[in-house]
Amino acid sequence: MATDDIWKMLVDNVGTVVTVLSAFAAVIGALASRAETRKQRQLRTEQLRQTIDSSSLEWGNAAIDTLVRSAMLARTRHLHGNEGAFQTARTATLINISSLIDRGRMFFPNLDETKKGVEKEGAYRGSRPPILDALVWAHSEIQALTREGGPTGDNSAAFIDDCRRLVVSELQAHLDPRRLNQVVGRYDGQTRLHQKQAIDRADALKQQLLTRRPGVSIENSTRQPEQPETVQ
Repeated sequence: MATDDIWKMLVDNVGTVVTVLSAFAAVIGALASRAETRKQRQLRTEQLRQTIDSSSLEWGNAAIDTLVRSAMLARTRHLHGNEGAFQTARTATLINISSLIDRGRMFFPNLDETKKGVEKEGAYRGSRPPILDALVWAHSEIQALTREGGPTGDNSAAFIDDCRRLVVSELQAHLDPRRLNQVVGRYDGQTRLHQKQAIDRADALKQQLLTRRPGVSIENSTRQPEQPETVQ
């Protein structure tokens, strides 16, 4: 078909051509708008998740700090000068843990809320998630702690340390720092050489510690397989 014939056909059917082009442009625009809407939705979702993660991390930091102090209270209970000082420290610790348990419900709701405890208030129906269980068990251990008698301070502290490790593990699973690392590309984005240098430096510090303090117990030694921990 000659060029003149094609041009004459387009002129004769200009209305149809405009309609087709308009429809095509509308489809392209709709697809672009849909893609942009999806992108904005994903961005808002990520921003919301980051906001929640930030609040969860703040709560988790407080929980970890409190459990560290709780274990230290157990380890040093025999150093308290009198019963009153010990009871004051224990009461403050119990208050902090109790507050953390209920604050944690904002981020870690109970499981199976329709199958257990349906007669209770909404936040208390179902079964506590493990991360809050760990705090409850630590609270019970501190509550049973006395200056004399009962389990030794070291055993109580070791039990609380186990509770803290569960909190850390569950918090890490909740925050998923590996996913965040993929988003921001931090540690994995470092050069292999830099990572190796940091690992070597950490190992050198470990060897210095073992030289300075022969027989010292090193928990969770880097790059060593962890042994199953037992609750005493």
